[in-house]
This record gives sequence, C-alpha cells and structure tokens, in this order.
Amino acid sequence: MCGMPQHPPVRSTPTRPSRPDASMSLLNNVMDHSLDDGYAEAAARKKADGTGGMPKTVRAKLGLAVGLVLAALVVTVGAAQARISAPVMAKEREELIDRIQQQTAAADKLEDSVDDLRDDVSARQREALKDGGSRQDDLVGILSGAVEVHGPGVKLVVNDSKDASQGGDGGPRETSGFSDTGRVRDRDMQRVVNGLWESGAEAVSINGQRLTALSAIRAAGEAILVDNKPLVPPYTVLAVGDGQRLSTRFQNSPDGLYLHALQENFGIRTSISAESDVKVPAAPSVIVRTAEPSIRKGT
Repeated sequence: MCGMPQHPPVRSTPTRPSRPDASMSLLNNVMDHSLDDGYAEAAARKKADGTGGMPKTVRAKLGLAVGLVLAALVVTVGAAQARISAPVMAKEREELIDRIQQQTAAADKLEDSVDDLRDDVSARQREALKDGGSRQDDLVGILSGAVEVHGPGVKLVVNDSKDASQGGDGGPRETSGFSDTGRVRDRDMQRVVNGLWESGAEAVSINGQRLTALSAIRAAGEAILVDNKPLVPPYTVLAVGDGQRLSTRFQNSPDGLYLHALQENFGIRTSISAESDVKVPAAPSVIVRTAEPSIRKGT
C-alpha cells in the first residue's frame, strides 16, 4: 500500500529564558565586581603570605590592645571635659548676656537724659528770645525759628510722578545712586525752599519740619533728610508771607520755573495755593552761636 511519505516531526529546541536584568549588563558588572581586581589580588596575596587579617603574634596583639585603650581613653577624657566645661560656658554666656543688657539699658538711659537736656536747653533759648517783648526780639525769634508762626501764606505740595517706580531712561537727572527721574530729590527741595525765601517767605516748613538759617536738606540713599530727619512724599511746604503775592512771585521766579519744568518733563506733581492762615511750628532745637546780654535803659 502506497502512502504519502512520513516526515519526522520537527521539534524546536526550547530556548533558555533571558534574565530580566539582561539589558543592564554594565550595572550588573559593577555590582558583581564592586571591588577592583587589583585590590582583590592584593588581599588574596596578603592572606596567602599570612600578613593579612588580625595580628598573629602576642606583641602585635598587645600593641593593638594598647592603641584601642588609648583611643578609648582620649574619647572618654574629651567627653568628660566637655561635660565639665558645659556649665561653666553656659554661666559665662549668661553673664555676658546680662552685661550686654545692663549696658544697653544704661545707654538708653543716657540717650533719654541727653534728649531731655536738649529739650530743656531749647526751651530756655526760646524763652530767652521771647522775654524781651520788643519788636526786634520778636523778629529774632521768628527768623531763628524759635517761635511758632502763623498767618497768611502759601501751601505748596510736591510729589513724585505716578510712574516713579519704573526708573529713569538715562536723562540728565540720572545718577548712579538715584536713577529714577520721576522722583523728587533733595536738590529739587533745596531750590523750592530757596525760591520761597527769595520770594518773601518769613517762615518755611516741610512736612512739619521748621527750616532755619542753619537747616540742611540732604539725601541718604533715596530718602530726603531735613536736619537729619527723613521725610516721605508728598512733601507739603508751608510758607508764611503775603499769600497771593508770595505765590505769584515764586511761580515767576527761576526756581518756580524750574519746578514747572520738572512737572512738564518728568511728571513730578505739584500744586500751589494761597492760604488765609497757615501755621509753621517752631524748630525742634535752636542753636545759639553768638549771644550778648541786652542792656535796657533804666535798669
């Protein structure tokens, strides 16, 4: 009987399953050979020679024991000294803190005493300027800033521009320490005050700070100082004088035109108005440089 030839069945050889970490051969190599071959060979050589591991002789063991005892002794002594000195250091620290607090309190007390004496001297100087009662004495009190003055005058408000925080653009007013051209500066207030004096003002104050012949308007960073007292905008300038005439003369003066130019070119905000009554306080301290006793007839 003929039939179709029988072919032996094809059997596939089962493949060996791959390791999950087969793709990380470099990492496996590092993990399996963490110790360099050179170090491993040196350790094996020492072990074979009998020089590796713990000391074998009694002398070597004794030396190791002595070294361990000395190390333990040093650590114990250091810990004991730290424990003993800790209370001493804490006590010295508390004493230092107490001394600092005592000296700070003493300095504050001396500052208060200086302020009280300064106020007393200023009050006595004002009384000395007012005791005469003559017209000349009254004029001296007004010009020196020793007495409060009120009457007709002008109110001038100078303020930074609305976008002053955006800084300047390299204009002629820009400096390395004060680059914002929209900010009012000390020299601007100097010109304003000098212009008011020249226009006929009898007494001037900025933000309640009386100005005298010895007053100084300076800058410290971006702050304006009047007699070393910092002021913040807006700057309100009060000037006693012939109100309407004083306002007109100031606006037509070079300093008034300068202030107008600041308003036009840099956006600095200004407003001026004639007032029927403005009050300018007395100066906080009056310094008498030269004084002579007044001799009156009949005394």
